[in-house]
Amino acid sequence: MLPVTASAGAFAFVSKILGIVTENSSLVSSAHNSQTLPLLRAALNTDPNPAKGGGDISIVGGSALLSETGPTGSLADIEERPASDQISVYVVREGDSLSQIAKMFGVTTHTIIWANDIQRGSVIHEGQTLVILPVSGVRYTVKKGDSLKNIAKKYKGDVKEIEQFNGLSENATLAVGDIVIIPGGEIETPKYSPRTTTRVVRGTGGPSYSGYYIAPILSGRKSQGLHGYNAIDFGTTVGEPIVAAASGIVIISKDYGWNGGYGKYIVVDHPNGTQTLYAHNIRNIVSPGQAVVQGQVIGYIGSTGRSTGPHVHFEVRGAKNPF
Repeated sequence: MLPVTASAGAFAFVSKILGIVTENSSLVSSAHNSQTLPLLRAALNTDPNPAKGGGDISIVGGSALLSETGPTGSLADIEERPASDQISVYVVREGDSLSQIAKMFGVTTHTIIWANDIQRGSVIHEGQTLVILPVSGVRYTVKKGDSLKNIAKKYKGDVKEIEQFNGLSENATLAVGDIVIIPGGEIETPKYSPRTTTRVVRGTGGPSYSGYYIAPILSGRKSQGLHGYNAIDFGTTVGEPIVAAASGIVIISKDYGWNGGYGKYIVVDHPNGTQTLYAHNIRNIVSPGQAVVQGQVIGYIGSTGRSTGPHVHFEVRGAKNPF
């Protein structure tokens, strides 16, 4: 049996993740939605069969895909950064709209649509769970002669992701002055030598927790260094186990869909306030709300989403990636 203090600490952590509120329960009552909800960190819905119907919000005429934020003036080579690097889960409430939810979390509507595989013309429903995935990218104004292919190449993006993120049809024709977002795009900053460039790696700041995390694979090798959002890739063969880098609570386990290029992925929230993400899996074997211990198998290596071979894309959010 745990000591009283340890039990209290464990309960507090689980309560934070599962949205168990013992005081001021009115804060999360059904009367609140994204316009009035005072909590930026969304709680997981603990009901495995959330209510459906009512409060349907249409994405009318693709208006949800229109940019609502961003700097004025020259829009080329300007990075859009989310307000937080933490991944959240939000349960849609009656009266919500995508733009209101996006504003609450400091992201764009593009990000929510892209990360949740929401199709143009579809609706979101009361009780639906949305992943709020902080995505950085490059905002670009189309110039004469541009194509999605050359824009993607310039900023190290992916044509399919650009199409999905911006609601563009396949082989869409771009007009001069159009604004597109390159999700996960990278800006090369010239140095004194014309051959030297700097790769932007996001989320690399924060504290260093020496010895807190273990590698997410049991065998294999590091196949790519820091890139994307504070990520390291570990390559091995399909079907090899993926293990939890540290103990915590599973907040996301997506076992289908493109999911912004992650494919099948898992996010674990840890007691030290950080999160770890494991992507491109062939199979997940944990569920949201489940407690896991360090070294526990949570899924298996695959190559789903935007992937060129079997590996796990491993992110640490809120701290330095120790690998």
